[in-house]
Amino acid sequence: MIKKCLFPAAGYGTRFLPATKAIPKEMLPVLTKPLLQYGVEEAIDAGLSTMAIVTGRGKRAIEDHFDVSYELEHQIKGTSKEHYLTEIRDVINRCTFSYTRQVEMKGLGHAILSGETLIGNEPFAVILADDLCDNHEGHGVLLQMVKLYEKYQCSIVAVEEIPPQDSNKYGVIAGEFIDEDIVQVENMVEKPDPKDAPSNLAIIGRYILTPDIFDILRETKPGKGGEVQITDALLEQAKQGKVIAYKFKGKRFDCGSVDGFVEATNYFYNKA
Repeated sequence: MIKKCLFPAAGYGTRFLPATKAIPKEMLPVLTKPLLQYGVEEAIDAGLSTMAIVTGRGKRAIEDHFDVSYELEHQIKGTSKEHYLTEIRDVINRCTFSYTRQVEMKGLGHAILSGETLIGNEPFAVILADDLCDNHEGHGVLLQMVKLYEKYQCSIVAVEEIPPQDSNKYGVIAGEFIDEDIVQVENMVEKPDPKDAPSNLAIIGRYILTPDIFDILRETKPGKGGEVQITDALLEQAKQGKVIAYKFKGKRFDCGSVDGFVEATNYFYNKA
């Protein structure tokens, strides 16, 4: 059973400057809810109860958000505004939060390795809050992946088809379909040029990882951009036949970009 979800949340959010100069990018709201809260709620819906968050300097707002604000609660208790806190109260009551810091920004692989102390020796999920996902017709993306893990018992990456010219923004996988929407991963390349991309299936910010990934990450040398890439570590697992890719059901918004953030805001506004 997977009970823990890791949230790498130490990045600078440079594409949203100056807004993110003092506000964590994970706390930017789509409508009235921060991106990170959407991710936590997706994890809760998937049956996970322990949220492990890797933060950095200037990210205290994250901890404050997932905590009780006694002054605010007192001010609005018994008023018509009290219902605005119902959702976040429910989140706080249904799970526990633990935090550690990524002291240096050395890539997603390094951020995940920084979270080892919070995870321990067990399989776990990873959600990148920048990737906001919604599946209004059924199970959330992470729940879909948890159900797959129960069958395959290996690392799983969520993938979607992308335009070939966008391959240099993603980790791209290649392999053989072993079931509908499921690929046995044979190769993974981090941000390849379009001419070098092994397929049009790109990894998005949802993972389930087995705990041996930590030992692999410790031995993984910096790759693309001088950073420790989770793609390179997963490739080592894939060589042993221990990684599958899943074409998830639902819609994903790249809220790390202004265009994707605006698209998500309009989508959830029209859905409300």
